[in-house]
Amino acid sequence: MISQKTRTQEIGFTHEDFAALLDRYDYHFNPGDVVAGTVFSMEPRGALIDIGAKTAAYIPIQEMSINRVDDPTEVLQANETREFFILTDENEDGQLTLSIRRIEYMRAWERVRQLQAEDATVRSNVFATNRGGALVRIEGLRGFIPGSHISTRQAKEDLVGQDLPLKFLEVDEDRNRLVLSHRRALVERKMNGLEVGEVVIGSVRGIKPYGAFIDIGGVSGLLHISEISHDHIDTPHSVFNVNDELKVMIIDLDAERGRISLSTKQLEPEAGDMLKNRDLVFEKADEMAAKYREKMRAEAMGLTPEETSALEEVTSEEPVVIEEEIPAAVE
Repeated sequence: MISQKTRTQEIGFTHEDFAALLDRYDYHFNPGDVVAGTVFSMEPRGALIDIGAKTAAYIPIQEMSINRVDDPTEVLQANETREFFILTDENEDGQLTLSIRRIEYMRAWERVRQLQAEDATVRSNVFATNRGGALVRIEGLRGFIPGSHISTRQAKEDLVGQDLPLKFLEVDEDRNRLVLSHRRALVERKMNGLEVGEVVIGSVRGIKPYGAFIDIGGVSGLLHISEISHDHIDTPHSVFNVNDELKVMIIDLDAERGRISLSTKQLEPEAGDMLKNRDLVFEKADEMAAKYREKMRAEAMGLTPEETSALEEVTSEEPVVIEEEIPAAVE
């Protein structure tokens, strides 16, 4: 019979040698690594994960998702294999802490950067409001809509629970800033059906020292003080009241900044008519807008003001009808 001592001598490999070999070929796990792991034990507030280390790693419930998790079984199942992010070094017991939330977080930022690059419009549900604006979630990330970029007459508090179309204003992972615009999304959608030189009907929504904001079909355009009349105006308050209905002409559509610029000055048959005879301006609005569009086309062709004026004279003349003498029928 061969003794244990003789067998060990023949093999030439002790328990100490085996432990040293394990240390030599053991995987080295570092914070920031993404590794595959298998769930083998569910805990009340977390789970133990086999990632091939000497000691099972642990994932706490708060690291299981970018969203709120109340029970680990909402995310993980026993024997499930998936990717985990190594969050911390080994503790005094040789145990690593893992995260799924961090992986989702990195991929969410990658996705919103892609959406911003595509200038995509996204929809999201308002889950809270504060003094400055409204809060939404995009790809699980918390986003902020400044009050100045909320285009609705509703109180901010009434937006909670509503889905809003949104455009990206700022995507900055380093500063954890995700800023969106409801106004820009609405303006862009509205812009698809608008043209520069078009006359639209709107109502005065607000008046500021620098101009009036005009509601045109649910979006707001700015009628700057310099575009109200050819005559000097001290303040828009001297010309308009809130809820006044106006005919205005679109003179600029800036989709990038979500701005619509308007004018009544370009609709005046004579300088100062917006102050003296507003009804005449609105009566002649389409005619004046047609002249404005013709002027813009001429400028686009590089015509001088004299050439433009001559072109207007020619196009405004009545067409000449030439009556040819019809020869008598030959008998």
